[in-house]
Amino acid sequence: MEKIIDFQKTVYEICTEDAFVMEVMKELGFDQITKPGMLQTAGRVMTIAKGARMKGIELSDIVKTFEKHGYTVKQ
Repeated sequence: MEKIIDFQKTVYEICTEDAFVMEVMKELGFDQITKPGMLQTAGRVMTIAKGARMKGIELSDIVKTFEKHGYTVKQ
């Protein structure tokens, strides 16, 4: 089955659909999302693109990392 990740969805929506996304995000430097409660609070309003801007991470690097893990990225 093809793994598709939609960057228009919130981090909460993405992670509840596929828990492995949290591992990829942690690898990318989004370690805060793994803290208890963060997914339930900030994750409900945060998108990956917003998080990338806040952390100073290039969105193209994030896309490449998800693709490396077998995801098709929908922007």
